[in-house]
Amino acid sequence: MKMQSEQTQHRAGGTFLGFPLKGFGLLTSLLLVLASAFFAFFASTTLAILSLLAWNLFGGHTVNYADSYLYIGFPAGIVVLIIALPVFGTLWVRAKTRR
Repeated sequence: MKMQSEQTQHRAGGTFLGFPLKGFGLLTSLLLVLASAFFAFFASTTLAILSLLAWNLFGGHTVNYADSYLYIGFPAGIVVLIIALPVFGTLWVRAKTRR
């Protein structure tokens, strides 16, 4: 019985893409923005390094691995940061206006 009331209370605050809107603070939204950009940077850099490894091994090329940070990882992190700031900022504003 208690679980059902907790679920209805959780849904009363609403969710957006699985994130609860109730109690969504500014610090939480900024941490989620930085975490998503951090993850995008390292995931794209890892894939770029592995791709360059295959390109260099099988193609006989000599592409510098530092290019994966500069041309793949950094732009991906910046793009995710630019997209995530308004998304999580909107979530924070929606959480503040629902109170």
